[in-house]
Amino acid sequence: MLEGLTAADSGALPLYAVRPDGLAMFLDALPGAGAAFLRATGFAAGSGEHALLPGPDGLAGAVVGLGTESSPWSYGGLPKALPAGSSWRLETGSGDAGLATLGWALGAYRARRHKAAGSAPASLETPAGTEQAVMIAEAICTARSLINAPAADLGPAELADATASLATRHGATCEVVAGTALAQDFPAIAAVGGGSHRAPRVAMLRWTGAADGPLVALCGKGVCFDTGGLDLKTPSGMLRMKKDMAGAAVVLAVAEMVMRSALPVRLLVLVGAVENATSATAMRPMDVLRTRKGLKVEVGNTDAEGRLVLCDLLTYASEYNPTAIIDCATLTGAARVALGPDLPALFCNDDALADRLLAAGRANHDPMWRLPLHDGYDSWLDSPFADLSNVSQKPMAGAVTAALYLRRFVPPDIAWAHLDMYAWNDANRPGRPEGGEAQCARALHAMIAELPKKHHLASSL
Repeated sequence: MLEGLTAADSGALPLYAVRPDGLAMFLDALPGAGAAFLRATGFAAGSGEHALLPGPDGLAGAVVGLGTESSPWSYGGLPKALPAGSSWRLETGSGDAGLATLGWALGAYRARRHKAAGSAPASLETPAGTEQAVMIAEAICTARSLINAPAADLGPAELADATASLATRHGATCEVVAGTALAQDFPAIAAVGGGSHRAPRVAMLRWTGAADGPLVALCGKGVCFDTGGLDLKTPSGMLRMKKDMAGAAVVLAVAEMVMRSALPVRLLVLVGAVENATSATAMRPMDVLRTRKGLKVEVGNTDAEGRLVLCDLLTYASEYNPTAIIDCATLTGAARVALGPDLPALFCNDDALADRLLAAGRANHDPMWRLPLHDGYDSWLDSPFADLSNVSQKPMAGAVTAALYLRRFVPPDIAWAHLDMYAWNDANRPGRPEGGEAQCARALHAMIAELPKKHHLASSL
C-alpha cells in the first residue's frame, strides 16, 4: 500500500469535499457548531482550502474546498496539512473518489532513500473503485524515486536493471545491449558514455497486450548524470543533473500504467542508459560520430548529449514501423526559458497525435504546450565536416533546433512526438513535493488508452 493510503479504518474521521456553489447547502446540513465555525473563519471552498471541524470530544472531521475545477491537486496538500498520523475517509457523494485518491497519494510521497521518515502523513481510507488511481499513483511515485536517486546510487547498470525488473513483473521481455554490441548497434550512445567508467547500456522492453493492437514505441533519455562532458557545466548547472535520466523514468512509468491497465496495444520501450562524464576517453568537441542511421554527426557541444542518445533510439524504433513514436527527455534549457518548469514542450510531426496528446494533458491536469518544428531553422544544423551538427551555433530557438535534429532520425510517414520536460518540482506544492516529477506520464497513458479506438481515423495514426 502506498504511503498515505490505508485499508478500512474504524477510527477514520469524515472528510467532506465541497465546491463553492454547494457550500451554502453543505453548511445548512452541518451541525450547528461546525457550520458556525466555518462561517466565522470565512471558509469559501476554494481549491485546496481546508478546515478542521470541532466536535464535543475534540476533532469531528475536516472539509476541503474543490474550487471550480476537477483536479487531484485540491486534495494533494491534505496528507501533510492534516494532523500527522490521522486517518480519514471521504464521505460518500463528497468529491471524486479517484481524484481524491490520486491527489492524496501523490501528496503523501516522500523521498525516503537517504532521509529519516519523520512524522507519518495523514492517511486516506482508500475508497472503493479507485484501483486505477492507486495504480497510477504507484507508477508516478516509482518514477519520482528513480529521478530522486543520487547518481552514485543509480548509474546506467541500475537504470537498465530497473527496466528489466519492470518487464519481469508484468510478463514482458527485456534485452539489455552493452559492450561491443552497443558500440556496433548504437554508436552514438556508446560515444556519449565513452568518458565514464560506468559503461552505457540500452534496455529494450517489449510487451504485447493485443497481438493486433497498435505498436507504440517509447524512447527515454536515461543520462544518469550529466557533467556536460568536456564542455563542462558550471557548478550550479550541474546541481540537478541526477535528474537527466527523467525521460527514461517517465517512459517506464507509462509502460507500467499501460501494462497494469492491460491496454490492447503493443509496447516497445527503449531506454538509453548512460553517463556523460569527463575523462581521456570522453568524446571531444568537433569529433564526428557515427549514428545507427548512418548519418555522421559533428559534436558541436558535448553538453548536447541527450539528442545523441535519442537519435539512435529513434532510428531503432523506426525500424519496427510503429503506429507512433514518443520520446521523453530533459533535453534543453531553452524549453524552460520559453515555457517555464510546469509546461513540457511538445514537438510533433503529426497534428492528430499532437491534438490527442494536448487533449489528454488538459483532461488529466498533466499539461504540455506545442512548439513548432520550424523548417526555416533546419539549416542551422548544417556542418562543413559532417552530415549535420548536434547543435546550432545560433543563440536562439535551442529547443526547436534540438527537435529538428531528432526529426532527422524519424521517417516522415511515422507519427512522432518529442517531449522536452523539466521533470522536477523546485518547491513543495499540493500533490507535487519538491524533487523529481514524472511529467506527462498520466497524459501519455490516457492517450495510449484511446489509441486502439481511434488509430485508424486520422493522419498517419
